[in-house]
Amino acid sequence: MSPARKYSYVVLVAIALASAWLVKEMDYDVIGHGPSSAHSPDYFSIGYTKLEMDAEGRQKNKLLADKMTHYSDDGTTHTVRPMVFFYNEKTSPWVVQSETGELSADGKMLSLNGKVVIERAKGHATRPLKINTANLKVKPETSYAETSERVELISPPNVTTGTGMRLVFVAPIHLELLANVQGNYEKK
Repeated sequence: MSPARKYSYVVLVAIALASAWLVKEMDYDVIGHGPSSAHSPDYFSIGYTKLEMDAEGRQKNKLLADKMTHYSDDGTTHTVRPMVFFYNEKTSPWVVQSETGELSADGKMLSLNGKVVIERAKGHATRPLKINTANLKVKPETSYAETSERVELISPPNVTTGTGMRLVFVAPIHLELLANVQGNYEKK
């Protein structure tokens, strides 16, 4: 065996030993060994957008999120800073934002968690409206939302508060506060 060939074998053995030592020092598990987590993501997206159209091809709603992660074990989709737009021919779009969200496997229930802000800009025949609440359950298919948390409706200069809310985003728009309703209204 030539000296160059012996040197090549020594270098390869040294590299193998150094690699094994690094894996041990860094405490990495070798891929494919050990059980996988029961609730592990199968795909994700940074800067996620999902559009839903109505039967006439017009935008019905749109979901944006900073990050989306899908889990294969239960089919749920988790979002970070989701923003949902509900479009309506007669008013400005409703914009719903929260800290995090979870979309059910069948796509019929979106749980918006943490602080939730719902806004509708001033339109031709509507006043601007901002709703502050938390932990909102949204049914995108029917443009419906509800919460049992405290709710604050702001339509300057008027402010109304209450506990619990039901809201339909499309015509006929329906907003109902469920309990402890109080208001401060501008007097003419």
